[in-house]
Amino acid sequence: MTFIICHLNLRKYLILIVIICCSSATVHAIKKFKFRCENNQYCIKQRVESDKHHDQNLYENLNYCRLVCGKFGPLFPKPTGIVELGKHTTAIHPDNIRLEADKTINSAEVLQMLNQTHHQFLTNLRNECSGQCKKTNSVELTIKVFVASSEAILSWTTDESYMLNISAINVKNPIAVVEALTMFGARHAIETLSQLIVAILDEEYEVEYRSLRILTRTLIIDAPVYAHRGLMLDTARNFIPVTAIKRQLDGMAASKLNVLHWHITDTHSFPMALERVPEAALYGAYSSDAVYSPRDIQSVVNYAKQNGIRIIFEFDAPAHAGNGWQWGPDMGLGELAVCVNKLPWRNYCIEPPCGQLNPVNPNLFFVLEKLYMDFAEIDPQQPIIHMGGDEVFYNCWNETEAILKYLNDRGMGRTEAAFLFLWSDFQEKTLHLWDHCRKTVEHTLKGTMDLFKPAPVILWSSHLTDPSVINSYLTNDRYVIQTWVPSQSSLNQDLLSLGYKLIISTKNAWYLDHGFWGQTSYYSWKIVYNNRLPRNEKVLGGEVCLWTEFIDEYSVDGRIWPRAAAAAERLWTDPNTMAQEAEGRFYRHRNRLISRGIQTEAVISNWCEQNEGQCF
Repeated sequence: MTFIICHLNLRKYLILIVIICCSSATVHAIKKFKFRCENNQYCIKQRVESDKHHDQNLYENLNYCRLVCGKFGPLFPKPTGIVELGKHTTAIHPDNIRLEADKTINSAEVLQMLNQTHHQFLTNLRNECSGQCKKTNSVELTIKVFVASSEAILSWTTDESYMLNISAINVKNPIAVVEALTMFGARHAIETLSQLIVAILDEEYEVEYRSLRILTRTLIIDAPVYAHRGLMLDTARNFIPVTAIKRQLDGMAASKLNVLHWHITDTHSFPMALERVPEAALYGAYSSDAVYSPRDIQSVVNYAKQNGIRIIFEFDAPAHAGNGWQWGPDMGLGELAVCVNKLPWRNYCIEPPCGQLNPVNPNLFFVLEKLYMDFAEIDPQQPIIHMGGDEVFYNCWNETEAILKYLNDRGMGRTEAAFLFLWSDFQEKTLHLWDHCRKTVEHTLKGTMDLFKPAPVILWSSHLTDPSVINSYLTNDRYVIQTWVPSQSSLNQDLLSLGYKLIISTKNAWYLDHGFWGQTSYYSWKIVYNNRLPRNEKVLGGEVCLWTEFIDEYSVDGRIWPRAAAAAERLWTDPNTMAQEAEGRFYRHRNRLISRGIQTEAVISNWCEQNEGQCF
């Protein structure tokens, strides 16, 4: 009996040894695939028959091939100026990288932002090698940063250009020199530097160590084409937690997008806890867990800034305002909003639930002043606000007795002209309220009101911004119009001819929630990439938009990324070439986003990714 048991155990161990050997052989066979750079353009997977086979055009993995293949290598977005990339690399390790800020930088805020950028840079490198970075034989990399200006506030006039020069005259101590006029340009340069570093699996160790390698020679001079490169994120229809919002900021920073347009309230919910108007969140939040506290909001603003991004808040009005405004009668203020949750909803709004502010209730403007003061104090250095102003549903006001009486008392009937007057009157009053609040905040900040200069306000395109009437209601020196019309519409050119500055969100290319509801279509990254904006000094830039009726924290990453990155290259570079030229770089950027914790959607099969240019 003992002999039989021993015999069975021996057979079991022999089988186990055979399985291990076969598995090892299989893994070894897989490792014999390398990547060839063909025509200095495409990286193609190729089988290598022998470990002794040497070919200078073969590289250990696809990312390494993409680092040295093509004029622009792995860079995304593609630089707009001079690009000279070497072909040789040297090993580095995050622990052996130090940043030297030029001694002429005397701004404490700029130095702090530089330190934060350096910390994020090292974090990204460790993510690139999955936390298993090999340190043996790595050299010391010095990053020397020169910033000419103490400017630390991002605006439409901020210079974001930079120069990045990597040299390794002494191979043991390569130097990366960053020169920029502002800290924001320096941040972009360091982001570009991170894209010139690749992780290679080290086969000498049983643990999967990865060796980081950097190009030893590089010269890049770069600057964006458009000043406003944005992502609009709706967090009112479905609540998106702060951690998820910060992931989107990580993706934006990697892609050099610089504006998060935060659509934070709507008729569905009011998830923003305001100090002066606490009733809004009490009546309007989905739950006590679905609320952004002042601390939450401030943390997002700060996180964005250290990543070269500014937050522009949108408080949509007078439409898209319902839940969160029902408390007026209980407080003796009358109806602050009308048609709130009214049914059948198709009679009173574009989508459920309904609700519009009540412009004939004087108490509304006392509440709005408090609300605007809270908005103004969130980021005292940021003067821009988005006031929404879209999709006013006349039928709601048309069936509100108090509004009809107000119009009748002024000799106006139920005409479109009457409702446009009411709408524009509301807009003029809220503009004065916002200016007053901004002026008060700036007085507190600077100690004087003499320096106050009113900033532009952003509005969505609507009936009020129609070229036939806009001059009667909105001046082109105070209002920037964000258009959301299809590419074939003439609206952009019509508004430009009237002198209005624009932010463009092409509805049939840059609405990333489309294709999952109604008659809408899904727009692939190629469609997003190929969407061109007018080249005009009054076109500030554009935004991709994500409305969240059918999206929450579990699906938000994949719905935005990597398609938003395709828009990022269009906004940064506006290349004359189309999506096909960007294919390999785009797939590499998607993998870069994944390494940084962003759950991007798949855009192509692995075979096509590993055989560039053969599937387009």
